[in-house]
Amino acid sequence: MQYPRIRSAKAITNHILLIEFENHEKRKYDITPLLEKEMFYPLKDSALFKNVHIEKGGYAVYWNDEIDISEYELWVHGTPMP
Repeated sequence: MQYPRIRSAKAITNHILLIEFENHEKRKYDITPLLEKEMFYPLKDSALFKNVHIEKGGYAVYWNDEIDISEYELWVHGTPMP
């Protein structure tokens, strides 16, 4: 199964992303569980967390060369918005 690519991403509160996909569906994604993993520790800094970017092609969001989250993870584990 192919998952929709990311169209936009915004940090809306501490540790919550609002993701809009190419099919215009929006989902909220809470990164809190990921913060237990060493790779994601830097995202505890709200200034860094707010500086989220979309990878070219819409396959992931990222913050730097070492921290990213795939469209699959965001789609499957995100909470659909009305």
